[in-house]
Parts: sequence; structure tokens; C-alpha cells
Amino acid sequence: MDTEPVHWACYAEVLKPHGIDLDWETYRRHCVGMADFEMLEFLGARAEPPVAAEILQADYGRKNELFAQRMSVNPKVQTETRELLEELSGALALAIVSSSGRTDIEPVLDLAGLRPFFETTVYGGDVTNFKPHPEPYLLAAQRLNAKRPLVVEDSDAGVQSGLAAGFDVVRVDKPSNTAALVRKRLS
Repeated sequence: MDTEPVHWACYAEVLKPHGIDLDWETYRRHCVGMADFEMLEFLGARAEPPVAAEILQADYGRKNELFAQRMSVNPKVQTETRELLEELSGALALAIVSSSGRTDIEPVLDLAGLRPFFETTVYGGDVTNFKPHPEPYLLAAQRLNAKRPLVVEDSDAGVQSGLAAGFDVVRVDKPSNTAALVRKRLS
């Protein structure tokens, strides 16, 4: 699912009262794949005058509420991606590895009916070091007892994380290409 535009819109809304005008390009280039607190530090430092990340973090709950509301209307899962998950489920051990928190991801998985496809999940709160560090992918591989993991990623930090872990990586440029790229890599 491409949830980044929804995350961006929610962050932009809650950060605006702090004088932070978060445009899509800044979010896409600097925030995707970054741990939330690090992102708030980055954005707070860019404000004029700068705003401490701790102050911005006070609005994190509101951001999560907005995200849940917007995603509950339409958790956009590509038909081809759902079909791929159905095919792979049971044949391969699947995991979700995200720098986002559990409360950002699990409601969306539930609404979209995707949770049963995954044997384990690794969220930002499960690791000490976030992407691009290899720890998130190494933890997922350990939990799955995976010998030759294939990482499917849409962010630079995630690609770096997967490669640093020593795993093969498929870079997804847009959600509609995910199934085709994974099938090509697995064939």
C-alpha cells in the first residue's frame, strides 16, 4: 500500500500550526523511511524559529488519529498485490518491516484484511536502530528463520537497510508495480 501520501497530508496538517510548511517533495526526499522522532527533529530544525521535536511530538497522537480516519475510508491495496500475497502465503514466510509504529500499521493491515498473510512484523518500537541500519531486517529474518531473505522496499532508507543486512532487495517505484517486480525476481 502506498500510505506515504496519507502520512504526509496528516503530518502537514498537524505541523502547520507550528509554522512548518511540509511540502510533498521535502517529505518524500527526507522523511520516508525515517523514524518518526528523527523526522520531527529534522522538520523542527527547519522551522523559523526552530521548534523542538518534543513539542512536535505532542501532536503525534492527532496525526495518528487523522491517519486512521483517512485510511479507514479506503485502505488502498492493489488487486495484484493482494493476489501475490495469497499466492505466497504458506509457500514463503512473509514479514512486514517498518520504521513506523505498530499503531500506524496494524489498523491498516486489519482494515485491508492483510494481517493473516504475515508471520511476523517488525516495527520501529521493536529495534534500537532504525533503517537504514540493518537491524530491522536482521530481526525479521531471525524471527522467520530465513536463510535467503528477499526485501521488497519503496524507500532509500529501506533499500540501504536490506542491503546492509546482506539480503537481496527489490526496489518498488510505485505500488502498482509491486507484484510484477516481485514475480520477476522470484522467477
